[in-house]
Amino acid sequence: MQIIGIDLGTTSICGVVVDSKTGVVLKSKTVSSEAFIDSPNAFEKIQSPEKIISLATEILDGFITEETAAIGVTGQMHGIVYTDIHGNAVSPLYTWQDKRGNELYQDTTYAKYLGSNTGYGNVTDFYNKVNGIRPESAVGYSTIHDYLVMKLCGLKKAKIHISDAASFGLFNLEGKAFDYDCDLDVVDNYTVAGVYKNIPVSVAIGDNQASVFSTLAGDDAVLLNVGTGSQVSAINDKIIVSENLETRPYFDGKYLIVGAALCGGRAFAVLKDLYKALLNTVCKTDDGKVYKIMDEMLEKTTSSPLKVDTRFSGTRANEGILGSITGISADNLTPENLTFGVIEGMVDELYGLYKEMNINKKLLFGSGNGLRKNKPFIKLSEDKFGAELKIPAHKEEAAFGAALFGAIAAGVFKDSKEAQELIRYE
Repeated sequence: MQIIGIDLGTTSICGVVVDSKTGVVLKSKTVSSEAFIDSPNAFEKIQSPEKIISLATEILDGFITEETAAIGVTGQMHGIVYTDIHGNAVSPLYTWQDKRGNELYQDTTYAKYLGSNTGYGNVTDFYNKVNGIRPESAVGYSTIHDYLVMKLCGLKKAKIHISDAASFGLFNLEGKAFDYDCDLDVVDNYTVAGVYKNIPVSVAIGDNQASVFSTLAGDDAVLLNVGTGSQVSAINDKIIVSENLETRPYFDGKYLIVGAALCGGRAFAVLKDLYKALLNTVCKTDDGKVYKIMDEMLEKTTSSPLKVDTRFSGTRANEGILGSITGISADNLTPENLTFGVIEGMVDELYGLYKEMNINKKLLFGSGNGLRKNKPFIKLSEDKFGAELKIPAHKEEAAFGAALFGAIAAGVFKDSKEAQELIRYE
């Protein structure tokens, strides 16, 4: 049998076909979504749901065979798309990068007024309602991956897994209910939402949980995920309360403790943009060539006297924090030192978040293209966390995790332990 996982990322859409006996990825396809919509508002980060759904469905249809036993779906968390009584989108996707929650409201901001974070779905909805821009025909909202499940299964209302529901913010984990006025159907287990071409489709799950699920086959580990953003995650039996940490619902009654670096892997891209702008004053170049130059710098560098704070986008607790570079002398401000310093700063931020968890994990795992392609990041992480970093053999962690979840929901596997036996490491 074969199982399919689809991941609707911020900038790309990925799909995998997994052999349910061996865990081997039989097919994989990733396409750039190019779904962002230009806006006159600097704070607004929106995407076209129609374009995302079309591309995802095209990938899925190319994967389905008579051996397909289950479909699982995941994607970018926090963001919302409004739907009408027929289950059709009536708004753009307001992504997790949207900053409207930072706009001023009653001597504070919309996000702080609610006690939540900008980019979280309920903050976005609150801003839209206050400012009269919530679509009149909207009867609800969901994540973009919930919306994909709706379209695949012909649903008029989303069944939202608790991993995504909590990502909207203002969600009481212990009571499993919202502290916000919204009419959403929340489920907290392995659930089949419907069928697509007679194949069971599970409810969608958050991409953070999906990546962890396909990487950690045990609880005594910490996971570093580096992509557009970056997170340090660990599974725990109890809720942890901390200013810079978030406790998210996981599977099988457990919790996922997450420290998110807002800039994350994008910090490396910020430096790339600086180098590219400099090089373009001499001759036209592209991102690939600039990244190659940066990689060559890192191959020759093992340390840096420069201390780089890579919180270029602030933190969840304080959006106003800015990054910095210290330790500069007349002799050490070199591209090599700066490039290595940025990598070290990325690791330091994640390690600082891990220390706030105040839990001790013996194993270290990694996922995400921003980590796989960066050997200095791996080496620095191993030194900082004091453990060998293991990376799963499959490169599409979120999509693979969605496939496992979908297979459990459809009865291909009896539980998570059996499903996670498919995980292999490099």
